[in-house]
Amino acid sequence: MLLEIIHDTHYSYDPDVEIAQHITHLKPAGTSTQVVMNTEIYIDPKPAWREENTDSYGNVCTFFSLESRHHELLISAKSLVQTMPEPTSFAAPAETPPWEDVREYFRYHSKTHWDSAAEFLFTSPFITLRQEFVDFARICFTTGKPILQAAIELMEHIYHEFRYVSKSTDLNTPAIEALTKREGVCQDFAHIFLCALRSIGLPSKYISGYLLTTPPLGQPRLIGSDASHAWISIYIPNIGFDGNLSSGIWCDLDPTNNRWGHGSPGEDYVHLAQGRDYSDVSPVRGVIHGGADHVLDVAVTVRPA
Repeated sequence: MLLEIIHDTHYSYDPDVEIAQHITHLKPAGTSTQVVMNTEIYIDPKPAWREENTDSYGNVCTFFSLESRHHELLISAKSLVQTMPEPTSFAAPAETPPWEDVREYFRYHSKTHWDSAAEFLFTSPFITLRQEFVDFARICFTTGKPILQAAIELMEHIYHEFRYVSKSTDLNTPAIEALTKREGVCQDFAHIFLCALRSIGLPSKYISGYLLTTPPLGQPRLIGSDASHAWISIYIPNIGFDGNLSSGIWCDLDPTNNRWGHGSPGEDYVHLAQGRDYSDVSPVRGVIHGGADHVLDVAVTVRPA
C-alpha cells in the first residue's frame, strides 16, 4: 500500500521568540514492513543551522536552530511510504514460549547471554514498575501461558475495558492515573501496556506512527486517524530446549484498535519512530527564549498516494 503522510505543526508565539533550538522525529525510517520512497521537512522561518542523524534506536532525527526573532513557526513533514505485510514463519501465538521462560531468560545471572532487547526492560521517564501494573498484567499472564497469547489477551482487555476519551489526559499524565481512571488516548494505553509488561520482566518498546485516514470501503474508521498514533511492540525470543536464544521477533500490538501483527499491526500503519516511551520519540521538542505564551495547531493527513 502506497501512503502519503502530511504532518503540519504550527506554533504562534506571544511575545516573539528570540532564539530557539528544536529536535524532531518526523521522518520515517525503513523497516521490514515499509519502504520510504521520499521524505522531507519544510521549516519556516528558515533555520540558521540544520542537521540530520540517526539515533541509537534507528530513528531519523532532525535538529535545527532559529537565531532570528519570530512569532510563528511552521514545520511541515511530507513522506511517501510503501507498506507491506510482514513475511514470517514465526509460530502462532499459542506456540510461543511461556512468558515465565522469557522472564527468566532476561533475568540477570552470572555468564548470562546478552540480548539487546534487555534495554527495554527498565524504567524510563514515562514508565514506572509498580505492583498495580503487575496485578493488571497477571489478569492475562497466568501460569504457563504462551507470551504472545497472553499479550494479545491483555491488548484485548485494554481495548474492551478502557474508554478512548480525547483530551482526557495530557502529555504528562502518569500511566498509573490513566490505569485508575480506565480512560485516556492512544499514548496512555501504550504506556499502561508497557508498564504492565516491564513490571513482570518482559521487554517492550513504544512505537509512534500513523494510521490510514480513509478506511477501506465498508470498514469502520479507526480511532487515531488524523493524528499521530502510538502502540507497543513486545519481544519474543525463540528459546530452544537448551535455553539459548537462536532468533527472536518483535511483535506490534495496538490496544487502541485491537490490532496486532509481526513487525506491524497492518498495512494501513506507518512506523515513524521507536523508543523506551514517548519521551524518546516526541514529534517536536526544543528550547526557546521568549514566547511565554503559545498556541499549537497540529494537522495530520494519511491517504493513499
